[in-house]
Amino acid sequence: QVQLVESGGGLVQAGGSLRLSCAASGSTFSLYMMAWYRQDPGNRRELVASISSGGVTNYADSVKGRFTISRDNAKNTVYLQMNSLKPEDTSVYYCNARRYERGWRNSWGQGTQITVSS
Repeated sequence: QVQLVESGGGLVQAGGSLRLSCAASGSTFSLYMMAWYRQDPGNRRELVASISSGGVTNYADSVKGRFTISRDNAKNTVYLQMNSLKPEDTSVYYCNARRYERGWRNSWGQGTQITVSS
């Protein structure tokens, strides 16, 4: 129900920073829960951070204090500011949009690679 396009991935040294962006199409962006996921060493997709339509945020313990999720409803965009990056943050990061309306609606971006070198 919504198309998502991620940008901002790349290669960074440990301790550095990156800012991911996820641009959404559609007219109801402000009604969606937005989130960032990544794949763990077992290739399972894990939640990194989420932000509700009301602005309530949630973070994985592994990124608390280092990552910040935010949204700009006027731009239909969600961001993930990643600071103090560690090699274990290396993964493909996916943007996700979720909304309940006559059933759950779940959309994914194509993914963007983050590589943190030692």
